[in-house]
Amino acid sequence: MGRNILLITTDQQRYDALGCNGGTIARTPVADRLAAEGINYRRAYNQNTVCTPARSTILTGQYVRTHGASANGIPLPLDAPSIAAYLREQAGYRTALMGKAHFEPAFDFRGRYEETRRVRQRETGYFRGFETSIHAAHVGSFDGRPVQHYGLWLRENHPEWLESFAPLLGAVPGGDTGAPETFNNPIPRDVYHTDWVADLTIGELDTYRDDDNWFMWMSFPDPHHPWDPPESELGRVNWRDLDLPPGHPGSDEAIAALLATKPAHWLAYWEGTFVNQEGGPATFRPRQLTHDNIREVNAKTHVMNELIDEACGRVLNHLSAKGWLEDTDVFFTTDHGEMQGDYGYLYKGPFHTDALMRLPFIWRPAVSAGIAPAEVTDPVGHLDLAATFCDIAGVPVAEWIEGRTLPTANGQGTHQRVLCEWDSQFPAHGMHMRTIYRDGWICTAYEPSTGGQPNGLENDPFAQQLLGDRLLDPIAIQYDGTEGELYDVEADPHQWHNLWDDPAHRALRDDLVADLYDSLPAVFNHRDVEAMA
Repeated sequence: MGRNILLITTDQQRYDALGCNGGTIARTPVADRLAAEGINYRRAYNQNTVCTPARSTILTGQYVRTHGASANGIPLPLDAPSIAAYLREQAGYRTALMGKAHFEPAFDFRGRYEETRRVRQRETGYFRGFETSIHAAHVGSFDGRPVQHYGLWLRENHPEWLESFAPLLGAVPGGDTGAPETFNNPIPRDVYHTDWVADLTIGELDTYRDDDNWFMWMSFPDPHHPWDPPESELGRVNWRDLDLPPGHPGSDEAIAALLATKPAHWLAYWEGTFVNQEGGPATFRPRQLTHDNIREVNAKTHVMNELIDEACGRVLNHLSAKGWLEDTDVFFTTDHGEMQGDYGYLYKGPFHTDALMRLPFIWRPAVSAGIAPAEVTDPVGHLDLAATFCDIAGVPVAEWIEGRTLPTANGQGTHQRVLCEWDSQFPAHGMHMRTIYRDGWICTAYEPSTGGQPNGLENDPFAQQLLGDRLLDPIAIQYDGTEGELYDVEADPHQWHNLWDDPAHRALRDDLVADLYDSLPAVFNHRDVEAMA
C-alpha cells in the first residue's frame, strides 16, 4: 500500500480562524494537531479571491489565466485537466469528491452545466476525474429549488429542514442583531451539511479495500455565508462577548479615512456607490453594518469553524481505526478568506488583502514519509497542491501543472513568490488586478479597466437578469493603469497603509511589478484554443 491523500477544504475561511495561526476564539484542536505534526505554511496565498477560480486552480494546478475559469460566473471547461483524473489514470488511485465542488456557475436554473445536470439526474458517479462525486452547497434550497445533492437528500429525508437556512446572497437581515444573511437556524446538528459531508466521506472510505490507494477531497461549504449554523451550537460563542476584530478601524470616520488611501472602489464599496456583486449580495452596503452585526457574524463564523474541526476529527479517527492514518497525507486549506469586519466590510471580491488571499494551509505528511514537522514561511499557493500530490503518488508531475512541489522546510530555493489575479466577469466593471507576495511585501498593479467592452458574459441569462441593460454600461470607476497598492505585511498586518505612491518605496514597487509580470505565464487558455479552432 502506498500513500493516500486526504484533501480537506473549507470555504471562505480566514488564515487566523485556526488556533495554530493565532486564532483565540474558535477551538480548533484537530487542525492545530495537524499543524504541530506536519508543516504549517505561514505565507500561503490563493490565485484568486473567489470560489470557482480558486477551486479550479486546486483541481488543475494551473493559474487562472491558464485554466480560464476567471470568475464565479465562468465555468471551468469540461476538458480542463484534473489532478484527480491524473492520479486515477497514472497511479490507479480511487478518487472521490464529497461536498462543495463549484467548478461551474451555481446559478444555473436552465441546467446548462454538468454540475447542475448531474444533480438533477441524481448522478453521483464520475465527474472531472472523481469516480464518486456528491455535492453540497451552503443552503438546502434556493428560490424553492433543492440545491445540490444535499438539498435533494434533505427533501427526501428531512423535508422539515429544507427551508431552514438564511436566504443565500439576499443580504436579508436576521439573527439577534439584524445582520445580513444571519439566522438562528433550528436545523439539528446531525442534519446540517458539515456533519453530512463528514458522514459521506466516512461512508465512501468504507467502500475501499486495505490495498487501495485513494485521493479523497472532503469539501465543507462552511464558514461561507449565510451565517446560520445550528441554533443548538450557538452557546459555544456569545457574540455579546466579542470585541471588534483587529482589522476593523473602529469608527465610520476612521474607515472612510483609511479607504480613501486605496484605489477608488474600496471607499466606493463602503459608501455604496460601487456594487460588489462579484463577491457578495448586490443589495449589501457595508456602511449599514452595526458593530453588533459584525460581532454576531464573527461569533457564528467561529461556531462554524469549531463544527468543521470536530467533523475533521471524526474522519481522522475513522482512518486511524482502519489503520490507514499513518499512510495518509492530510492537507487542510480553504479557497479564499472573508473580510469578517476588516475595513468595516463583509464578504469577498476585488480586494487583494491578506483577509482574502492568505490561506490556512497545512500538510501533515504520511508518517511513513519521514518528513519532519516545520513552519514554512516561503510563499506557496493552491498552484502547488497538484504537483505535491504527484510526488506523493510516485508519478511524474504532469506537464500541464504550473505549480511546484511544496517545500518541506524554509530556504529550499523553490518558492520565492506567489501570485494572485482578478478579472471582472461583468463587462460593465472591467477591473483587472495582478498581485505578487514576495519578501514580506504585497504589491498589486491595476491594469487599465475595460468597462463596457463585451466579454461574452453579456449573453448569460443570469447576468442579464441581474443587470439587464446595464451589462455593457461602464461603471463610474475605471482605472487607467497607474493605480496600485503596496504594503509591508509585517509592519502593517492589516494592510492599512498604502505605500504605492510613496517616493521612498518607488524602486521597490517597480521591482515587484517587474517580477510580477516576468513570473506570470502567457495568457493562453481553453477559450483561446476554441477561438483558434
